[in-house]
Amino acid sequence: MAVQTGLGEPRGPWFISPELDPDGRGWWDAPERDPGGRRPGRLLAVLAVVAVSAVSGALAGGVVASRDGAGGPAAASAAPVPAELVTAAERTVSGVVSVLAGGATSGSATGSGFAVDDQQHLITNDHILAKAGGGPVTVELPDGRRFAAEVVGREPRSDLAVLKVPASAGLTPLPLAKPGATRVGEPVLAVGSPLGLAGTVTAGIVSALDRQVRLGNNRHSAVQTDASINPGNSGGPLVNARGEVVGVNTAIATIDGNGSIGIGFAIPIDQVQQTADTIIGKGG
Repeated sequence: MAVQTGLGEPRGPWFISPELDPDGRGWWDAPERDPGGRRPGRLLAVLAVVAVSAVSGALAGGVVASRDGAGGPAAASAAPVPAELVTAAERTVSGVVSVLAGGATSGSATGSGFAVDDQQHLITNDHILAKAGGGPVTVELPDGRRFAAEVVGREPRSDLAVLKVPASAGLTPLPLAKPGATRVGEPVLAVGSPLGLAGTVTAGIVSALDRQVRLGNNRHSAVQTDASINPGNSGGPLVNARGEVVGVNTAIATIDGNGSIGIGFAIPIDQVQQTADTIIGKGG
C-alpha cells in the first residue's frame, strides 16, 4: 500500500522567477550548453508554487516523526519569542477556523479561514471550495463546534471566497492591517490548520512584497514569508506583531513536491479587503 505524503494537490503551477523569459522559459530550459558541454542544472525547474489546501485522505501517513529520539542529534535551543508575538498569537487563534469542503460524492478538501466582521463573515481561499466541486462547506471552530457555512461568494481570479456562519458561532473578528503598511523584515505569524492540526501558529518575517506568482491561470502579487506554511494553511491569516492580518496564506514554493522550504506566499490585505467588501456587498 502506497504511503500518502500529506502534501495535498496540485503539484504545480509554476513559480514565476525573475529569471524567466517572457515566453516562460528560464535558464534551466535553455537549449545551449556551456563551454564544457554540460546542460545547466535543473534544480529550479522543480521549484513550484502549490496551493496549500489539503485533499481528502492526504493526511493518512502524512506526518512522520520519530518517537524514540535515541541516537538522534540534540535539540537546538529555541530562540526567545518576542512577547508581542505571543500576545498576537493569543488574539488571533480565537478567530481562526478549519474549513472542510465537499463530501464523499463531490471530493473534499480542507483549509483554514478567519472572521472579518461581527456578522460572522469568514475569509478563505477559493481553491479549497473548487477542489470540493461545489459540495457542502463545514466550519470547525477553535472550541470544536461545527457549523454549516453559507458560501456568500467566490472570486476565483483572486483565489478568495467569503463564507458565513450563524451568529451563535460568536467568532472574534480579526483586525486588518492598513493597506501599504506591511514592511519587509517585520515579524509575522501564520495561523491555521496545516495537515489538520487546528490552531497551529508558526513565526517568520515578511521576506518580500509584490512578489509575482502564478496560481492556475492567474498571476498574483503576493507577500512572501518564511513562516512555515503547509497544506491546510490555505485561507488562514498571516498576521503582524500587532495581530493585524497582512495577508491570506495561499501557496508555498516546494522543491519536487516535498513540502515547505521556507518560501510561502499570501494574498496582500489590500486585495483581500477589496475583494471581500465586493463579495459581501453583493451577497449580504
